[in-house]
Amino acid sequence: MLNYKDKRILVTGGAGFIGSEVVSQLIKKNAMVTVLDNFSSGKKQYLPKKKNLKIIKGDITNERIINRAIKDQEFVIHLAALPFIPDSFYYPADFFNVNTTGSVNLLWESVQSKTVTRFVHISTSEVYGTAQHAPMDENHPTNPHSTYAVSKLAGDRVAFTLHKENGFPVVIIRPFNSYGPQYTQPYIIPEIMNQLLIRNKELMLGNIDATRDFTYVSDTANAIIRSLDSKKAVGEIINVGSGCEISIRDLAFKISKIAKKKIKIRHDESRERPYDVNRLICNNKKALKLLGWKPKINMDQGLKKLFQWAINNPTTFQAPFKRFYYKNSN
Repeated sequence: MLNYKDKRILVTGGAGFIGSEVVSQLIKKNAMVTVLDNFSSGKKQYLPKKKNLKIIKGDITNERIINRAIKDQEFVIHLAALPFIPDSFYYPADFFNVNTTGSVNLLWESVQSKTVTRFVHISTSEVYGTAQHAPMDENHPTNPHSTYAVSKLAGDRVAFTLHKENGFPVVIIRPFNSYGPQYTQPYIIPEIMNQLLIRNKELMLGNIDATRDFTYVSDTANAIIRSLDSKKAVGEIINVGSGCEISIRDLAFKISKIAKKKIKIRHDESRERPYDVNRLICNNKKALKLLGWKPKINMDQGLKKLFQWAINNPTTFQAPFKRFYYKNSN
């Protein structure tokens, strides 16, 4: 096992949902962590206040800031991205600028640095599109259903190509849906919890027949950190997920049971994505084989922990798409 004490690790997007958990775990291992984040969605209060944490406010599209952040780093964990899929329907150029071009900037600077010994590129299960076979392994065809997913897949291709062209040590991690505290976007689980906490008797939801594979955020972060150490992981794509699927309908009733509330579900077309992904379920055998990883927190445990956090940390989001309609009407 890698001794993380005093290891210099750059985490882009380190103030975000998954990033802040990665940073917290690395800080506990006494690593010297640098966070690069523009705080467009990440929050500084989610980061621990420790001497072995340095914060650089900046964007991965800025090559000067990238150069400064990469200097003398030994490892890079690249989480920075525009993450919320509905946004990508309205701002496709922004998504490619950050998720693709920004990734190219970071990767190329890392290649040229001569100090970076491992680059962990965080992808997404969304690059696969809806399941053509289940569970979905790393050989599943890629068929992205959104501009977000296309921009992430393009970043993956760059990472893999630079690995091949330069012998540069890259690992590509593809997390399936993660959930947990300190969320920064109105993902489906926070959205359901928020509606319950404002005492909605009817949940307004979109495609409730879709199924997803959810992993608690601390488990996702643990897999990412493990990929820094595994020699066999270099040059590989590794799926990270629980291996279990649940429909959005069943998820809503499971959360309502935890909240001790009886609810009805009302279909809201405005909350549906165009060309939605209907099914995602992870084959995590490769993660077990190469990283020695498997999830520790099951969904019932995770949802109870998250619901308690949501009670103590009320967070409100505008309904999906509302902010765009408002902007476009002016």
